[in-house]
Amino acid sequence: MAIGWKGVFPAVTTQVREDLSIDVADTQRVVDDLIRDGVTGVIALGTVGENNSLEFDEKVQVLSAIVEVVNGRVPVLTGCSEYDTRRAARYAQAAENAGADGIMLLPPMVYVPKAPELTAHFRGVAENTGLPIMLYNNPPAYRTVIDKGVLAALVDVPNIVAVKESAPDTRRFTDFRNEFGDRYVLFAGLDDVALEGLYLGAQGWVSGLTNAFPRESVELVNAFARGDHAKAQEIYRWFMPLLHLDAEHDLVQSIKLAEEVMGRGSERVLPPRYVLQGERRAEVIAMVEKAAATRPDLTPSVPAALTAA
Repeated sequence: MAIGWKGVFPAVTTQVREDLSIDVADTQRVVDDLIRDGVTGVIALGTVGENNSLEFDEKVQVLSAIVEVVNGRVPVLTGCSEYDTRRAARYAQAAENAGADGIMLLPPMVYVPKAPELTAHFRGVAENTGLPIMLYNNPPAYRTVIDKGVLAALVDVPNIVAVKESAPDTRRFTDFRNEFGDRYVLFAGLDDVALEGLYLGAQGWVSGLTNAFPRESVELVNAFARGDHAKAQEIYRWFMPLLHLDAEHDLVQSIKLAEEVMGRGSERVLPPRYVLQGERRAEVIAMVEKAAATRPDLTPSVPAALTAA
């Protein structure tokens, strides 16, 4: 199954009102703003979108609203994060009916499956949808490892097409490329190893902090793609203090707070999460304000004509 996924895919936030109801219109506004700032795809209802804090009907409502506002301008993938295979297959079917362009499929929540169980879960969901699927590997968060053995057992599943690699060990990009060639499209999924992932063969970046600084994120990837490595590294070094937040336990609260500081969204989150408090809140605000005050010049350091020569 051929796909054209590449570039920057922010894991978009789900906006919440003061009474903790879902603010569908503001979620649409946030997504529209990101597309206007140049992102090349969006992930609805990933970890940053608070997938597991939403009811099934709320997930379908939010996804449908995002598909509506995107209106075909970029691919819309949706996180599929459920307790078991039956629930995941049901949501995948609903996502297909809602007009999503793909599924970002997580391992089962709570229960940590052995490799044959994990493989069966992925295969079971894939058999219930015609959408292309990106598998999401994030061992620190979900205690499950998608290793070469799991991917080898899935090479015959035509709609499992990509892997979002969020393990901090960047050697995995090379191991997967050596083992499978271009069978799986690779995406960097951990913000603070994103550039390393691009250098090692990732075709794109699923990002959290792009929600706060989309233009810098897009130019980071564009600079790398045109061979302007000096500009890519300049942006990456400026961005890195914030990118580390993506690897922390409170990444959702930190990213939504960064959005609010930058005037792009609200910091409100759904229980069991609380908004950041005290020293941590002050620390994140200071980091975002410093980044905003020191934003890099996005003018290419090497003309495109020269990098292409």
